[in-house]
Amino acid sequence: MVVITVASRKGGSGKSTLTANLAAFADKASRRCLLIDADPQGSLSLWHDLRKTGEPPLRTAARGIENILSAAKQAEFEWVFIDTPPQMSGIVNDAIRAATLVVIPARPSVFDLDAVKETIAYARERRKPYAVVLNGAPAKRDGAESPQCVAARESLEALRAPVWFGQITHRTTYSLALAGGEGAREFDPESHAASEIARLFSSIERSVKAIQGDYKGANVMHRKAA
Repeated sequence: MVVITVASRKGGSGKSTLTANLAAFADKASRRCLLIDADPQGSLSLWHDLRKTGEPPLRTAARGIENILSAAKQAEFEWVFIDTPPQMSGIVNDAIRAATLVVIPARPSVFDLDAVKETIAYARERRKPYAVVLNGAPAKRDGAESPQCVAARESLEALRAPVWFGQITHRTTYSLALAGGEGAREFDPESHAASEIARLFSSIERSVKAIQGDYKGANVMHRKAA
């Protein structure tokens, strides 16, 4: 069972949006998925209620995630996506410890980049594979990243943090999709947003295979310990 923990100490980094979109994409790609909402704010639960389909199923983690993960493994779920609260609490610690891969969203701003250090430290201390994803980024122009994204990558490189080669751009498609209880691919399969999520999931899947020893290529997004 693959456990993807989406974590960042910074509120507003886009954890719930990213978790919802990745899970919706995986579900439509016929992966058997479970969502865990470990954030008391309940944004992921609200999105799930708006779906009205009950798929993929969701569990809230007010009492922790250990029993939920144990039951998920027994039920033979293939993928579990965990949305975490914006602080380094006990439940975040547990979610990182249980992760196959920790995905750390960060907007290309000085506040997000400073906050990401603590989450990276947690993953490193627990020797968990992790990667940073630039989220809510300014759109590219003529195929080139914005100066903010270039500077963000340089800052993260100085931390020796692995960063996904792509970006999740600030787009209205994501907001419109969430409001309808959908992921970007469901809302508009031909959109740039849908393509971004597809590329990110493909990179995550490749990293997972490498972590599990089923992929020997160099083109992975994560690093285990730095």
